[in-house]
Amino acid sequence: MKIAANLSLLFTELPLHERVVAAAAAGFDGVEIQFPYELPALRLKEALAAAGMPLILINLPAGDLMSGGAGLAAVPARQGDFDRALQEALTYAAMVRPACVNVLPGRLLAGVSRQQALTTLVANLRKTAEAFQLLGIVVLCEAINPLDMPDFLINTPEQLDGLLRAVNHPNCQAQYDLYHMARQGLDLVAGIELLAGRIGHVQFADCPGRGAPGTGRIDFAPVLAALHDHGYRGWLGAEYRPDEDGTHAGLGWLPAWLDAGQ
Repeated sequence: MKIAANLSLLFTELPLHERVVAAAAAGFDGVEIQFPYELPALRLKEALAAAGMPLILINLPAGDLMSGGAGLAAVPARQGDFDRALQEALTYAAMVRPACVNVLPGRLLAGVSRQQALTTLVANLRKTAEAFQLLGIVVLCEAINPLDMPDFLINTPEQLDGLLRAVNHPNCQAQYDLYHMARQGLDLVAGIELLAGRIGHVQFADCPGRGAPGTGRIDFAPVLAALHDHGYRGWLGAEYRPDEDGTHAGLGWLPAWLDAGQ
């Protein structure tokens, strides 16, 4: 397994296009970016090529989700906005060619039943999976803990399992975030066992605190072993908040992880 730096959280003292070079210099194998759309796609493509770094993941635009709103993917009244976000992501991805695109389920909007929201989300995921399949790009969906993001629609591996079964598309897989599962006190290995064969990407941060490995209480060794034992050979995305001394000061964990992945 190779390790990607999440450039939305790491190396943020630099402009986005310069973070690609910084990640390469630090020893990461690739990069992921939550929402890269502020940077013209051609400029990002050039930065990736210059650094020799693959782009592993971007998110579909999510509307107002990051500012406390419900987002787009599970809101029936915002179907037009979701379709425009899908088109924006398709156009951007055709240039920068990420391995995966993540669709955030969003929050349950007041006045919308959970079943209505899930029905909308399933249809949108199926549509997105079909569209990106033509580009050879895997579509993901993830569970996020409701403590950090209240009212988020999908929280647990069981809910994610049910969602994937409802979507029933070969190009739609799970994004498994170790931090979000640990934040809820869930068994990380059990979640891997449940979703085995359908995990398209893994992200990590320690818990509590969402810092670098070694700053919290997660024992990553058995979790990484379980991923390997259940056939996962994909990427690990470092999506954690660096400490106040900056990203470089907190990379002591990286060499051992890189060695373990060889």
